[in-house]
Amino acid sequence: MPEPTDGEPVAKPVPRINTAVPHPARIYDYLLGGKDNFAPDREAAEHLLRVSPGTREGVRAHRAFLRRAVRHLAGEAGMTQFLDIGTGIPTQGNTHEVAQQVNPAARVAYVDNDPIVLVHGRALLTGSAAGMTSVIEADLRKPETILSHPEVRAVIDFDRPVAVILAGVLHFITDEEDPHGLVETFKAAVPSGSHLLLSHITLDFAPQVSEEDFTKPYDNSTAPMVPRTLDQVLRFFEGWQVIDPGVVEVVRWRPDEYKDRERIPGGHAWAYGALGEKP
Repeated sequence: MPEPTDGEPVAKPVPRINTAVPHPARIYDYLLGGKDNFAPDREAAEHLLRVSPGTREGVRAHRAFLRRAVRHLAGEAGMTQFLDIGTGIPTQGNTHEVAQQVNPAARVAYVDNDPIVLVHGRALLTGSAAGMTSVIEADLRKPETILSHPEVRAVIDFDRPVAVILAGVLHFITDEEDPHGLVETFKAAVPSGSHLLLSHITLDFAPQVSEEDFTKPYDNSTAPMVPRTLDQVLRFFEGWQVIDPGVVEVVRWRPDEYKDRERIPGGHAWAYGALGEKP
């Protein structure tokens, strides 16, 4: 224990990486077959697999949607700047890898609130010589901190169109934390021609599964899970033009490698995905 001050013991600092509490990024990492997770993360993931045997395949389908959408943004949509919030632990097909395959000059700023993401991100998220990448530790719940962060500003010019990526993160924001208001802050911070890439867990495709059973593994994690309906997800795009094919299940968004939905036990990925453009 540190030396006492004025006769009172000084409390030990709380570890910044709490391995005793499940974290969404590490649960996701385990489901993707990664190694940067701990026993509580694996226990939470295994519960999800018992409730929904197709969870692992669904997570991979969700990741495949992100790759397809980023390819569209960097190619057809002409986006050169990407703000990826809630990026998770680096894995194959990260945003900068996909974007810079299309346009080597693409610039990507990553944001996550798990310190372990920062550790791995700074070691692994190296981009092309022509482009630029950065990673910061920050929380979606504090958008102004993200938008004003010097490392974000060094990569992103907010006077030019930006692709804001919120893939698989908003379902960890409770209604009391105002997820729609948070998204509106980011939408207001970017100019015309910017895009919003969003995906969100839903139980619309699983009427036989109770929300309590599905979200239970996250009850004691760093963030509870809140599935939302189609109407609730559509609200995130208010005032923006939703790009064809609209807000759809992630396996139905311009499918290629996941065009066969029967690869997922039960036939569904239990997540909506979409792109929108600011007029």
